[in-house]
Amino acid sequence: MADILPHPAPPHPRPRPHRTTEVLTRLLPALYGILATLLGMAAAHLIAALTVPAASPVLAAGSTVIDLTPTPVKEWAIRTFGTADKPVLIGSVLAVVLVLAGVAGILAARRLALGLSVLVGLAAVAGVLALLRPSAGALDLVPSAVAALVGALTLWLLLRVSGTAEDPAGEGAASQAAARTASRRTVLLATGGAALAAAAVAGAGRWVSQVRLRGTDIALPPAADRAAALPAGLEERVPGISAFRTPNDDFYRVDTALTVPAIDVDSWALTIDGDVDREVEMSFDDLAGMRLVERDITLTCVSNDVGGPYVGAARWLGVPLRDVLDRAGIDSTGADQILCTDVDGMTISVPLKVALDGRDALVAIGMNGEALPREHGFPVRMVVPGLYGFVSACKWMTRMTLTTYDEQQAYWTERDWAIDAPIKISSRIDTPRPLSDSAAGRIVVGGVAWAQGVGIRGVEVRVDGGPWRPAELGPDAGDDYWRQWSYEWDAEPGQHFVACRATNKDGDVQTAVRATPFPEGSSGIQEIAVNVG
Repeated sequence: MADILPHPAPPHPRPRPHRTTEVLTRLLPALYGILATLLGMAAAHLIAALTVPAASPVLAAGSTVIDLTPTPVKEWAIRTFGTADKPVLIGSVLAVVLVLAGVAGILAARRLALGLSVLVGLAAVAGVLALLRPSAGALDLVPSAVAALVGALTLWLLLRVSGTAEDPAGEGAASQAAARTASRRTVLLATGGAALAAAAVAGAGRWVSQVRLRGTDIALPPAADRAAALPAGLEERVPGISAFRTPNDDFYRVDTALTVPAIDVDSWALTIDGDVDREVEMSFDDLAGMRLVERDITLTCVSNDVGGPYVGAARWLGVPLRDVLDRAGIDSTGADQILCTDVDGMTISVPLKVALDGRDALVAIGMNGEALPREHGFPVRMVVPGLYGFVSACKWMTRMTLTTYDEQQAYWTERDWAIDAPIKISSRIDTPRPLSDSAAGRIVVGGVAWAQGVGIRGVEVRVDGGPWRPAELGPDAGDDYWRQWSYEWDAEPGQHFVACRATNKDGDVQTAVRATPFPEGSSGIQEIAVNVG
């Protein structure tokens, strides 16, 4: 009879969570760590924007990476990424930080104190790096401290709200029960709220930074020595050629600053010290009240490879460098360099003999008829014709120290770049572009050439290794300014190779010997391939 009775139904097994869901659940703490770090960095960036922009944790870490990067790697980055090298660097630093933040979140879910310690440690490293900046002060620690506090508090809250935080009393079962009962809606609200908060705070920091970077439209006094009107260039009849005067927005920018300094012109001062008769401090009004001159000068970056984009020509307004130095008295000095320092402590050395040899070296306050743009050195920078920027073009300048190369070394000198680096005779093809397609027939080849301090006498063009033929030169705005050139070529179908070279007014011909930018500038002949159909 017992065998006839029905057996009780076996208990229904609890369904196992889908493997994907299980993996995502385990990765949630990593997401919490990343969100907490993003919110912490956004808060730190906002505080830095209000106080010391360069002390923002990511920027402080990025600046250290720049300082520690070997010269060949820096040159590769500039060649590969161009003016996007800074965003790429910041993005790389941010990616590493977020990976570590994810690890901190996972650790915090298991051992809260350990995970929070990792998160705070990341902020502490950024704080130390900010303090290592040459011009750092106690205020530079504040953004990193804010990042640590906001990040740790956010991570703790996310873990507690979602029920994945370690129980401080060690009651593992209670924590697991809390995790099971936490609703999906709660998790979504917590993570979404953290993400929105990070975006909002980051946006506020960006807005503050942009507001602080406005306002360079100060009225500049007229020059006592004005330059003649610039002649019309070839750009109207040679499409694709560089403009005779480079607009401010198009002027190249190569420097080590990850953020543009926001300088208050009313509190800015230029100090001249070192081996001088007397130390001098000048306000912007003091400088603007001196004899101002206008000069048309081409600037070139030492990182500019053959045919590269890092060269531009502008009209500069400033005080002759010799006049500024005379305020401090330099007749009896034993110095051989001017060590220029910017607002963030970056140093660039200028050979003192250059300031005294009669060239138009300027302490500049204007560019193309307006105050210096912040990206190009507002309120004051150095402009020295004939020398690459790494030994002449200090931007955001606050100090000039007369000293010797034996006593003090500038940033680039410490990294084995040349001390005295005169710009080499160079020429560039702007049009047609390399590997471009053109119709057979008349093609205008055009570009620019420069030989600062001497001037360009001629440019020649060669097609497919044939004889060098003279190009037509554009207008002449002085020996420190570049020359446009053009050459009419009767092109036949096929792939052709076009090269150019320049000759200066002393008869020196641009060398064909190839050299990399390190340590004193590139050299060689640019030759491009053009497809003619």
